[in-house]
Amino acid sequence: MKNFDNSFLSNKIKLICGVDEAGRGPLAGPVVAASVLFDSDTDIPRINDSKKLSSKLREELFIEITQKALAYRVSIVDERDIDKINILQATLKAMKQSVEELTIKPDLILIDGNKSFYSKTPVKTIVKGDSKSHAIAAASILAKVSRDKLMINAAEKYPLYFWEKNKGYGTKQHIEAIKKIGPCTMHRKTFLSNIIEQKELEIIFGR
Repeated sequence: MKNFDNSFLSNKIKLICGVDEAGRGPLAGPVVAASVLFDSDTDIPRINDSKKLSSKLREELFIEITQKALAYRVSIVDERDIDKINILQATLKAMKQSVEELTIKPDLILIDGNKSFYSKTPVKTIVKGDSKSHAIAAASILAKVSRDKLMINAAEKYPLYFWEKNKGYGTKQHIEAIKKIGPCTMHRKTFLSNIIEQKELEIIFGR
């Protein structure tokens, strides 16, 4: 994976940043993006797509990545913004924010997927980048761990949705809870139209 990133190095490109997100699909909670910038010599062999790693290993790698990265940033766009601008635009907003808030400016930005945001820095999209790029995979881990922690904490306030287990995703248990007790303010109104009638959603959310 590190060799993939280093293949982009040149006289003009010395610092490469990887960007990825977590939480595009859930029914509740924010979308979280992370940017990670390593120097060309830093390789963490255990890094892989966050979805392929156990939660324990992700936690361990989170610490190692944040210790060894030249710079990193995690950005959050909440469910209200998701409902307002749609999940794709919210995801790109979170990604862009995470890059812009880096304390060191990269020479190239590698983004997981096939959608990008405007930046004065060159941007390259990489389909399935979290399984190809060392920096993107690192970003996927930071985003995933950060969002999971956020949803576990939110579960203490809203225990009836079992977010400590499902992290806001539409599991059978989560959907049944929404139907039984209704959604809360952390749910994404625009994601619930197949579960609750639109008129009821407008009354509940007022938006």
